Amino acid sequence: MWWRLTGREFDAGRGEANRRAMRSIVDSGRVPGILAYRDGKPVGWCSVAPRSEFPRLSRSRILWPVDDQEVWSVVCLFVARSDRRCGIAVRLLEGAVEHVAKLGGRVIEGYAVEPKGDRMPDVFAYHGPVSAFLAAGFEEVVRRSPTRPIMRFLIED
Repeated sequence: MWWRLTGREFDAGRGEANRRAMRSIVDSGRVPGILAYRDGKPVGWCSVAPRSEFPRLSRSRILWPVDDQEVWSVVCLFVARSDRRCGIAVRLLEGAVEHVAKLGGRVIEGYAVEPKGDRMPDVFAYHGPVSAFLAAGFEEVVRRSPTRPIMRFLIED
């Protein structure tokens, strides 16, 4: 819910209220993202929705809109620790592209993280590494911060 609310709203709903808010999105029929499963067990999550559903993006000093195109945004990419480094993040991104294409979207954007050193602590990687976006066919379109490129995938007709 972090990207869907103002800071004040998120803090006020911390915990159960924010979980209920996410549940209400799901119950309304809107799909807030996609899941990855291995052997029937969920192991990954990709939050993807129209950029307009994530008001915090427009207030970010580095993630404001690249142009006036209607884009879908990937704001969170999570893979369970036990299942990392085996391609699930790439598959989640590919699944996000398929999902957006089925709903008529033409541009999907992600806000990847590129570490300054050889490794990045997992806690800072929830936007997804640049390498996963590149492997899923995304291209860098702008970089307003050394570690935070904006990546895009253009969906062909």
